[in-house]
Amino acid sequence: MRSRYSAYVVGLIDYLLATWHPSTSPGDLELSPVKWLGLEVRHTESGGDAGVVEFVARCRTSNGAQRLHESSRFVRQDGRWYYIDGQMVEDT
Repeated sequence: MRSRYSAYVVGLIDYLLATWHPSTSPGDLELSPVKWLGLEVRHTESGGDAGVVEFVARCRTSNGAQRLHESSRFVRQDGRWYYIDGQMVEDT
């Protein structure tokens, strides 16, 4: 998760696509112009070759400060972790 966040920060589209599971990968990716401000990993779960990471990422866009609170699913294949998908988490 941290490496994917870092890839978003510096714009490494090839890395993001390489760490996205082929079954859910968009094929190509265009990043919006944002300034990433920080990542907080709130919770992790791992069970064999599957994992979940809940995180909050903060950024600044032309519309002001934003927060992305997501629970992301990952799967390990051939010793590498791949991003499957994510669900937005509603803050209470």
